[in-house]
Amino acid sequence: MSESNFVDYVKICCRSGHGGGGSAHLHRSKLTAKGGPDGGDGGRGGHVIARGNKQFWTLIHLKYRKHVIAADGEKGGSQKMTGAEGKDEILEVPLGTIIKDAETGEIEAEITEDGQEIIIVPGGRGGLGNWHFKSSTNQTPRFAQPGENGRDEWKILELKILADVGLVGFPNAGKSTLLSVVSAAKPEIANYPFTTLVPNLGIIKYRDYQSFVMADIPGIIEGASEGRGLGIRFLRHIERNSTLLFLVAADSNDIIKEYKILLNELDTYNPELLHKKRILGISKCDMLDEELLAELKKDINKRFKEKKTVPVIYFSSQTGQGIVELKDELWKQLNNKKDSGGFDY
Repeated sequence: MSESNFVDYVKICCRSGHGGGGSAHLHRSKLTAKGGPDGGDGGRGGHVIARGNKQFWTLIHLKYRKHVIAADGEKGGSQKMTGAEGKDEILEVPLGTIIKDAETGEIEAEITEDGQEIIIVPGGRGGLGNWHFKSSTNQTPRFAQPGENGRDEWKILELKILADVGLVGFPNAGKSTLLSVVSAAKPEIANYPFTTLVPNLGIIKYRDYQSFVMADIPGIIEGASEGRGLGIRFLRHIERNSTLLFLVAADSNDIIKEYKILLNELDTYNPELLHKKRILGISKCDMLDEELLAELKKDINKRFKEKKTVPVIYFSSQTGQGIVELKDELWKQLNNKKDSGGFDY
């Protein structure tokens, strides 16, 4: 998915339809010159509805649609006939979309299932016809209720990617390369920071025809939670991942320090992210010979205080070393309800 095609935030003015007015009609026929009230009710105004669609992965189709206007309801007719309802406006959105009030920022709804429909701006109610107002003291009311006005509201639609595993790491940690190796995804890969500018999704095939979804989140830097770099724009996507795979390159100056920085950025952005299951993956292990790799494992085992709750996997996307073990551990985490633990280092 190219950068220009990935849109995860749109602001739209949604206007629901006005309700149709009730009818004040009095019954007339060749047999009845002065009949009683028979005015029908007005039709409901059209709603603005958000509907989940698993075929969509981005909000790009709504990027240039700044105004969504539903149709008005029709006026009531004679013989107590109710007016037609206004046509609803349906916004097809990808799964993981949340709807916010643009003025207050309050989350009003979220779409997580295919076909799920939520009315984000309800249409106005139709007015009552005059037959509703007939009484013993007023046998022929010549008035009816007007329809209720529709509502005009600005909404923010924000996408949080739904994926089983989220890749978390600094730029150039090997996230895109890993995704390209274990799935059919083809993210842009280059030997410089910030190659990935949009999240990429890949379906990982596992044993016995099983599969799970992995998301390559653009690189986080220190201070991302405060607005530095690209991280703050994409941190929200991590909220929907059930397991987090922290990637640190084997040639890092201090692997444990980088891992702590990543944890701290997640903690600053949203402390609840620390309750997710997580795995520490040491990438690019093909750069180390057996002796250096043994020294690295010894150092990590000595300094890593979360080793009892957070598995550590050493792998190389280039040679395939440790990839099977990594997929096995990810599958184990995804199918184990017990969380990995807290913020302990």
